[in-house]
Amino acid sequence: MTERAAVKAALKTQAVETPSWAYGNSGTRFKVFAQQGVPRDPREKLDDAAKVHEFTGVAPTVALHIPWDKVDDYAALARHAEERGLRLGAINSNTFQDDDYRLGSVCHPDAAVRRKAVDHLLECVDIMDATGSKDLKLWFADGTNYPGQDDIRARQDRLAGALAEVYERLGDDQRMLLEYKLFEPAFYTTDVPDWGTAYAHCLKLGPKAQVVVDTGHHAPGTNIEFIVATLLREGKLGGFDFNSRFYADDDLMVGAADPFQLFRIMYEVVRGGGLSGDVAFMLDQCHNVESKIPAIVRSVMNVQEATAKALLVDREALAAAQREGDVLGANAVLMDAFNTDVRPLLREVREEMGLDPDPMGAYARSGWAEKIVAERVGGRQAGWGA
Repeated sequence: MTERAAVKAALKTQAVETPSWAYGNSGTRFKVFAQQGVPRDPREKLDDAAKVHEFTGVAPTVALHIPWDKVDDYAALARHAEERGLRLGAINSNTFQDDDYRLGSVCHPDAAVRRKAVDHLLECVDIMDATGSKDLKLWFADGTNYPGQDDIRARQDRLAGALAEVYERLGDDQRMLLEYKLFEPAFYTTDVPDWGTAYAHCLKLGPKAQVVVDTGHHAPGTNIEFIVATLLREGKLGGFDFNSRFYADDDLMVGAADPFQLFRIMYEVVRGGGLSGDVAFMLDQCHNVESKIPAIVRSVMNVQEATAKALLVDREALAAAQREGDVLGANAVLMDAFNTDVRPLLREVREEMGLDPDPMGAYARSGWAEKIVAERVGGRQAGWGA
């Protein structure tokens, strides 16, 4: 197989999971801007996700968020997804929108609140059993705002106990993916603030616990690709939440703010064997002012372009330059790949997959946007609270 053929084969097997919440209304702390045609229930979210997969060919799974996507019959929801060529992906828990969680959830000083939070996580595992989902994704808003507000070490003990109980509930083919975030909504301490804290808990739990890297959850200037390389080396990188940030957790379209960073991250994924392993590539974005479905299509395409460039790095030439201490030569190898226009290559890939080579244009021509605006009248649009 030629190098070009190998690159194309890898791109055809890549999968990017889209998040159900990205199809609903979202906004800022100041305003949520409602759009016409937004889904009113989880099934309509899946209908929109099916269009993303139809035009990209590489978005076959959809992450659910509980309770935003709560239904009476999860097996029926899974069948609805299958009828549209999709599968249900990660189940995301929510322990940050209840009044009881003002001082935390699994780390709360009150045992009754901690019990409520853990019971919700166990409910999410039950939902995984019903949907056939493999991954339970955990992000905790837990933390403190003021020195002395709570015992830092005790909160870590509470966190460890909760994670251990949920870990024991997982099936043999299920995983726990632990996400970290530098700050927000807690500002003095966050109970899972960085990859080291997440890694330490996952290491103690066992092989079914792995770390999720959200590309928007770091301090400015953090070398995310170093974190990716290290977690891959340790076999603890469970997946990504892809998005872009300019300042903090902006949740903008992946590749929009710094496509070079996305390329560097994907190179480490390729270098570490992450494309052929169990690393989950997920989007975690909020489309506040832009149209949602085309924004998600574009995001998937941005991940594909970064991946294609990463696959084109001449690794033999790079290794030779590194051995020889050729600083500029090694950098030039990476820059040559990054500066390659991979759009013609991806058009070929799509044509070979039986897809329209222009996903954005194909969606615009499909009439789906006009159809959902006309048909989704009445009811309550889905959003952060539904």
